[in-house]
Amino acid sequence: MDLLRRTAMQEDMVQYDLFLVQPNLSDTQADELCLQHLVEEILAKVAPLLMRHIWQQQPFNLKYHTEKGGVPAHIGGSTVFGDNVEDEWFIVYLLLQITQSFPELAARLEDNDGEFLLIEAADYLPKWLNPESSENRVFLHRGELYILPCPSRSGDVGLPRDAVPSVTQALALLSSHTQACLASPKIRTALGKRLAGYPEKIQANLHHAHCFLPAGIATVLAQRPDLVAPAVSAFYLRDPVDLQACRTFRTFPADTRVLTSVTFTRCLYAQMQQQHFTPDRRSGFTLPARSHPQYRAHELGMKLGELEGSAHYRKLMTSAENFFKQSITPTHSSGGKAPAEEVLQLLQSCAPYNLDELSKLEAHLPPEDSEGWLDISAQELEHLLEGSGVGLGGSEPSLTNHTQGGRSEKGEEGSYSLVAVTQGMKNFINAMSSHEGAELPWSHSNELFRFDPESMAGALDRLLGAKDEELDSDDLDDDDDDDRVKGPTGPLGVGPEALENLRKYMDEMDHELMGTNIGQSFNQQDTSKAGPGQEDLLGEVEEEIQPLNIDLNLVSNLLESLSSQAGLAGPASNLLHSLGIHLPPNTDRS
Repeated sequence: MDLLRRTAMQEDMVQYDLFLVQPNLSDTQADELCLQHLVEEILAKVAPLLMRHIWQQQPFNLKYHTEKGGVPAHIGGSTVFGDNVEDEWFIVYLLLQITQSFPELAARLEDNDGEFLLIEAADYLPKWLNPESSENRVFLHRGELYILPCPSRSGDVGLPRDAVPSVTQALALLSSHTQACLASPKIRTALGKRLAGYPEKIQANLHHAHCFLPAGIATVLAQRPDLVAPAVSAFYLRDPVDLQACRTFRTFPADTRVLTSVTFTRCLYAQMQQQHFTPDRRSGFTLPARSHPQYRAHELGMKLGELEGSAHYRKLMTSAENFFKQSITPTHSSGGKAPAEEVLQLLQSCAPYNLDELSKLEAHLPPEDSEGWLDISAQELEHLLEGSGVGLGGSEPSLTNHTQGGRSEKGEEGSYSLVAVTQGMKNFINAMSSHEGAELPWSHSNELFRFDPESMAGALDRLLGAKDEELDSDDLDDDDDDDRVKGPTGPLGVGPEALENLRKYMDEMDHELMGTNIGQSFNQQDTSKAGPGQEDLLGEVEEEIQPLNIDLNLVSNLLESLSSQAGLAGPASNLLHSLGIHLPPNTDRS
């Protein structure tokens, strides 16, 4: 990824480009005409989805870009999504639909995090794929996710890990070896889960509320519901200068208020609802008592009323006007005004309205939506943070046909196994990792956990050392690593004499610690078999070091740490979660 380009990219902006998979290199003018025609076809194709969506700041847009800096001619755009990250993922869904309907195109998109699609599937990426090796390798094509592979053997399809392909080279490989570039089922499923619910989620993310608004504002929002977004932004991002400008309302007087239904996105509604605001008495907006059944409708209408006179709102509207002029043009089939002209007309003057007729409509308003989604329980929050879902086994999924998954009851019970806790920790400790950091040994597999006592005992013997027999070099050798150099006395030159010295040193440490209280903090196994009155042959009773119950100490310490976290995030819960282990909340308050 170009570091300069990433640094310049705004934090809450997504950029997307659509390329011809098989460009006509001999006739660039033909490609230009083709791409410009595709802009109109694509916008017409996704228009039904775009009309139902309310954008937080900027809408989805496309325009033609000429060849520049080694990047071939293409169509693309950028969208500032602000606080509503769902706008970014809706654009991902749109691009999947576009590339499915127009298979001659391949899409590439990124934000300030780079290839954010890979972040969603981070648990299933191949080891060679990281931010440094992913440049120009990730595409959306034919409604699926494609990643240009890295060959593991000579003759395999792909590009070396350290190679940074140009866009032209990447498109050529994608075109000639499409199936080989298809991302693995687990990666595509992880992305599919994040997009689950679209396009129905567009409607599910809306919230309808009653508001007392000046008749002029009610008329504008009835014709263009999407204009509620800059109005909410004007209130949410207000400053003292804005408040001074909103002391009086001349264009939208408060005495013309009527009860109307306003459509918000959930993000916009939460921004409005969670901020308290007292209007200036000179504005004419008076609020009833909080106990009044329509207090919320009055409060919301008062907050939306700040759209007049706000310096921030005027700045947003100027940006919106310029944006529409530059990015949206009338199509030959529209037969009417461009959206830019319609927006400007609505902003400059309100259509004549009849206050009495608007007042009569109050009795026929649709009901408000419940605000229950604003309150989330601890279990729901944990479920969201887990990114829950069933295992990834089964047939190959498709990103264009998403299904919402859930965790099965049997899977939940299995994840609460204390044996899985100890085994997961041991797997983590015994796993071989590279210089890039620890590699988590768990996966999202649905396979049942199987415990092998002999393997566990052997691993502990190699880790702690056997008492009854000498350790040889084979006990310290790693079966999975064939490249380690062995000297005449064992791996890395460690011989029996060095091991004996190490054992004596550990014994001295044990005897020294026996005089402290450290041993009392551990649970020990009771291996005493001597009868009462039986003494040592030398006539002295020698205190024997009892072996530790490693599993019991591990589990008890983890549970104690979890309990002290009081349900909040902490080292124990974060470690267990990274290992794929989820324990139920502590219900024992004793």
